[in-house]
Amino acid sequence: MTNTQNTQTTETKTTLVIGGTGKTGRRVAERLTAQGLPVRIGSRSAEPRFVWEDSSTWDAALEGVGAVYVTYYPDLAFPGADEHIAAFSKLAVSKGATRLVLLSGRGEEGAVIGENKLKESGADWTIVRSSFFNQNFDESFFLEPVLAGEIALPTGDAVEAFVDADDIADVVVAALTDPKHIGKTYELSGPRLLSFRDVADELTKATGRQIQYIPITKDEYRAALVEHGLPADFAELFENVLDGRNAHLVHGVEEALGRKPKDFADYAREAAARGVWNV
Repeated sequence: MTNTQNTQTTETKTTLVIGGTGKTGRRVAERLTAQGLPVRIGSRSAEPRFVWEDSSTWDAALEGVGAVYVTYYPDLAFPGADEHIAAFSKLAVSKGATRLVLLSGRGEEGAVIGENKLKESGADWTIVRSSFFNQNFDESFFLEPVLAGEIALPTGDAVEAFVDADDIADVVVAALTDPKHIGKTYELSGPRLLSFRDVADELTKATGRQIQYIPITKDEYRAALVEHGLPADFAELFENVLDGRNAHLVHGVEEALGRKPKDFADYAREAAARGVWNV
């Protein structure tokens, strides 16, 4: 099948957006719907349900699907994720999905295993490797610390090129709808490197409240994760990806879209204007 034929097939069939209520999935689903393209949300609360740990839910979710945005919770680098990705990708192709776009993470060796499993499925693929999301601070596990005025993490003075979920969604939608992105791996970052202390300073400016960054040990952070019902393995992930391997900018947003990514300060101002950090 040619790429042109693939485009016609995927654009008339439904796109399954796994994690379609999450930070990037919700934005991808909204953009595809705005283009008049049929979308199915893949989540525990959707109908039909989609649950990564229950492969019996996959078949119905894939019925009539031509393309899939694949996100894996809690993280593609976690043990067992690659096995799920391999089995799901093969099933998706066998049921007629020709385009798979996978959200991955920068600098995560475990995630690369999952990437390779998806590539082996026979689908037209695009890999989108992302830095830490800006939206972790207003839609995810950093929201409560920002509201409390203290961001306590085992990250020392490490720097990260935080990327905006809107930029990720724009790249993903382009990959789902334009054959020129087939076979590409895009590494996404924002336009500058920030430490978590820098992030706290930007949030302080945006909110008009004092937001502090407090360095803690990995063991202290692991205990805090367990207390809040989050996977303790996030502590290992933080240590791994913030060891300097991602302490440089990448240019996937420009490569895929021909424009610059959003800066963290602009994201913070916009989020503050919505009142998400009001206390």
